[in-house]
This record gives sequence, C-alpha cells and structure tokens, in this order.
Amino acid sequence: MGNQVALITGGSRGIGFAIAKELARNGCDIAINGVRDAGQVTDVINELKSTGSDVLYCQGDVSSPEGRQQVLDKIRTDYGKLHILVNNAGVGPKERLDPLKATRESYERVMRINLEGPYFLTQSVANWMVEQKNADQEYSGSIINIGSISATVISPERGEYCISKAGFSMHSKIWAVRMAEFGIPVYEVRPGVIKTDMTAKVTEKYDRLIENGLTVQPRWGYPEDVARSVKALAMGDFPYSTGEVFMVDGGLTLQRL
Repeated sequence: MGNQVALITGGSRGIGFAIAKELARNGCDIAINGVRDAGQVTDVINELKSTGSDVLYCQGDVSSPEGRQQVLDKIRTDYGKLHILVNNAGVGPKERLDPLKATRESYERVMRINLEGPYFLTQSVANWMVEQKNADQEYSGSIINIGSISATVISPERGEYCISKAGFSMHSKIWAVRMAEFGIPVYEVRPGVIKTDMTAKVTEKYDRLIENGLTVQPRWGYPEDVARSVKALAMGDFPYSTGEVFMVDGGLTLQRL
C-alpha cells in the first residue's frame, strides 16, 4: 500500500478516523475530509502524522457539488493522485420519529448526505481513477463504501436512514459493475452496532439488547473492527470479490431459531 493515497470522508472521528489510522499505519498517505475548521482537528492530524504517513485535511461538505470539488481539487494540487476512496461520511436523523410523523426536511437532509453526496463524489473519483489507469496500466485503485446493517434491518423511527443505506448498498453494486472493466473493485463494508458518537445516546438500549443476545458475539463492535476490514480490502486481499458486502456485525444479522 506504500505510496498510495486514500481519501476517507468523515475521516476525523469515529469509524472514519479508525480507518484513516489503519491505512496510515500500512503506508498510505491520507486525505481526510470533514466539515470542521482545520483548527478543530489538529489533534487528529497530529495523531495520524505520528504513523509516518503524510496527512492532508480537506475541509468541505461532500453533500454539495462545491464541497466535493473543493476536496478533490485540494488532493489533486497536493498529491496529484488518488488510489483509494472510502465513502464513510453519513448521518442519522436529528430526531428519531415514528414514520407517521417523519418530516420531509429530515428525509432530504439524510438523503443528501448519505446517498446523493457519495454517489456524485464517487462519480468524480471514478472518472479520475479511469484517467489514472489509462495513463498507467500498473495503476491500482479501489472504492470502499461504509454502509450499515440498516440497509436490511429495520428501525422504523429512523426510516429515512434505513432507506438511505438500502440505496447506498445499490450504489456499491452499480459502481462495482461499472468499474470492473478498469480493474477497479468496489466493496461495501456493512457495520452493525458500533460504539461511536452516533450510538452514544442509545448506549443503554444496546447494552441491554446485546446482553440479551442481539449479537452472536456478545459485545459491541468498535471502529477498529471496521477499520481492519477496510484495510484488507484496500490492500487487495479480495481481488475477485468486487460488489460483495462484508459484514462487520458480530453475527447480528444471522438468522437464528
């Protein structure tokens, strides 16, 4: 993985930060994207740099065309290349509501960030990857999408989130088919219940559910669990598995009697 450049959206916290650290430890130069000012992620940048990899912070809202262009322009200027895209940025609804009372505003916000943003960011990156492949047949690239068990496991009070993740899973398949002719694999990593700031407000609920057998492996998942799977995919350990979904859910979605 040495000399490869990886872009991780939402890479300054939670699962994205764990992925950035894992790829940096394995020799990648890292571009992390977030919406916070650079001054607010100094500690994050310094920790990543301590691995010996080069680190670039790309501030920008990837749910907007301008934000996506801003991020990619910075990577082109500073690195001139990109090998790995990790679409990780995502949000849940600000308020969990009965679907009978869900709001259009919440639906549109979640869809814009979780689905529209990564789809068109991937479009731009995919075109750049093709450009690099045409210039150098030895070029190696990959696209890794961080989905969710919510693509198939229903949480009615987070309906818009579940719909966005179901659509995001199809997004992965579409790009896997389209990029196959260029030898660029596309994967979906689908985490289960992961201990991050997104699940902080429901810690008690999931502590109880896990204790009562929600998962086959009786523990929370951690960002590092997801990061290790991403590393294996980015390193090319699954070269004949494009379009596949890699579950990181402790067996939560296994059918049991």
